[in-house]
Amino acid sequence: MNTDDARQFFQETIGAEPESIASAPGRVNLIGEHTDYNGGQVLPIAIDRRTWVAMRTAPSAGRSRIVSTERGAAEFDVNAIAKTGQWSDYITGVIAAFQSRGVRMPQIEAIVVSNLPTGSGLSSSAALEMSTAIAIAALVVQDLPLEELAMISWRVETQFVGVSCGVMDQFASALCERGRALHLWCDSLKTQQVPMKEAVLIFDTNLPHSLRSSQFNERQRECQEALGLLKQRNPQLQNLAAATPDEVRAAHLTSPLEKRALHVTAETRRVEKLVAALKKSGTMPGELLYESHESLRSLYECSTAELDWFVDRASKIDGVRGARLTGAGWGGCAIAVGQLAALEAAQPALISDYQKAFGRTPRVWLSHAEAGARLESGAR
Repeated sequence: MNTDDARQFFQETIGAEPESIASAPGRVNLIGEHTDYNGGQVLPIAIDRRTWVAMRTAPSAGRSRIVSTERGAAEFDVNAIAKTGQWSDYITGVIAAFQSRGVRMPQIEAIVVSNLPTGSGLSSSAALEMSTAIAIAALVVQDLPLEELAMISWRVETQFVGVSCGVMDQFASALCERGRALHLWCDSLKTQQVPMKEAVLIFDTNLPHSLRSSQFNERQRECQEALGLLKQRNPQLQNLAAATPDEVRAAHLTSPLEKRALHVTAETRRVEKLVAALKKSGTMPGELLYESHESLRSLYECSTAELDWFVDRASKIDGVRGARLTGAGWGGCAIAVGQLAALEAAQPALISDYQKAFGRTPRVWLSHAEAGARLESGAR
């Protein structure tokens, strides 16, 4: 799927030419899970699956229409946008965000095409928000930097859609570069591009999750409660990731608060170690991935039997160095790294064995670090 496919679907559906086309990728996080909304560090890459949004100004001032190849159609009035709880919120929320900045939005006609699986923990919502934001900015001639569009998209996710997430997904979709991982400090929004040439095996368990219905928001509240208790002992503490594991243990927090805090404080330090390794050798230490997964499984309690199965199974494959769940958990995807030939050869057996174990067919593919969001066609 590519930009030509998006243009063709627009022509077939709308019967006209789009005025702007934008695309944005999904991401996998190499390490640094559940640290972003706790002020910690993360290390995502963009993957080779993207979402395209094409649009034009509607010929009449009546209503707007958006059509997705996967999710059907939705109509709305740009002058009376309201949250519906449907997929279209990710688009109408971006429109409302532009309006809040004083932009006069016309009624629009738009299409969405994607080869990025939804509900898999690959940030399909961020890709949709970012591609929409870039397409709208081109349509209304707003020259905004990608960082600003990422912040607009994040506010849509948290304030309009209602998921209390951190900024990682939107920043990864916006700023990642081909052949590099994005080292992001989520408290300061400082970024650094880190060389990342290795292939990553992505294993989609085909067990969908939704952050709106999972335990994600509960974990976020637990982390905030843990931070509040730690700040009673250390008022200078800015965020949970800034605490040390020793500091957490000394506070004698009740379970599960201690477990959540221990994961966050150790995980953000694993990011630093993995970044240092990539800079030095260009390869990722597998033990850090296994440590991260075990912490997510036992301390953050966001893994599943399917994700645990993959990590255990991958650890037994010659040439695989490490594996872990990626994304929020509670379903979705896991990753493995190692020798390219080993990752390629392992795929058929992984698919077959998983089908036998769970009666579900996974989606498995290799990806390298790819480019972030971009305007494909239209005025800048």
